[in-house]
Amino acid sequence: ADTTEDQSGVQYDRTSPGFKALAKIATLCNRAEFKAGQDGVSILKREVAGDASEAALLKCMELALGDVMGIRKRNKKVCEVPFNSTNKYQVSIHESDDPNDPRHLLVMKGAPERILDRCSTIFIGGKEKVLDEEMKEAFNNAYLELGGLGERVLGFCDLMLPSDKFPIGYKFNCDDPNFPVEGLRFVGLMSMIDPPRAAVPDAV
Repeated sequence: ADTTEDQSGVQYDRTSPGFKALAKIATLCNRAEFKAGQDGVSILKREVAGDASEAALLKCMELALGDVMGIRKRNKKVCEVPFNSTNKYQVSIHESDDPNDPRHLLVMKGAPERILDRCSTIFIGGKEKVLDEEMKEAFNNAYLELGGLGERVLGFCDLMLPSDKFPIGYKFNCDDPNFPVEGLRFVGLMSMIDPPRAAVPDAV
């Protein structure tokens, strides 16, 4: 989520199943909101209530999808475990806006290595595959490369909760989770680049 002004080089296929899944997690597993009264302000310059990483994701998703708040309203949040330094992940559960699939959707983001440890499958090329050692190694290489560039990296995963165990109206317990936080589906990584500040040369 590059928050610099020039976005002309940004390339991703918004129609791909992988991007759609990643975008949904980044949109829903996110507490940041645009502050009111900024209708005429460009998305990248809008003020946001929320931390820097979530603000970057919010702006990225608003640019890519539009109407982030509308998407959240249509996928009502029914449970949330905020990020903490012990778990190093944030998870929320949502009612689905898909009339053909009313199952609850669990979405999680956090430290990439913690997210990967909680996944048993990976969504790649539009298909869900078993997460094997070769894929884990490819993940680690990508993560290390991005981290080596000084970028903040987050991992994203999800899970459609089976409707026989988690029907509509199920009472989710956020304090003592009565829902899966392992055996999830790894969807992808996103990295955030901090735009260099004017004072940086003086600070070096």
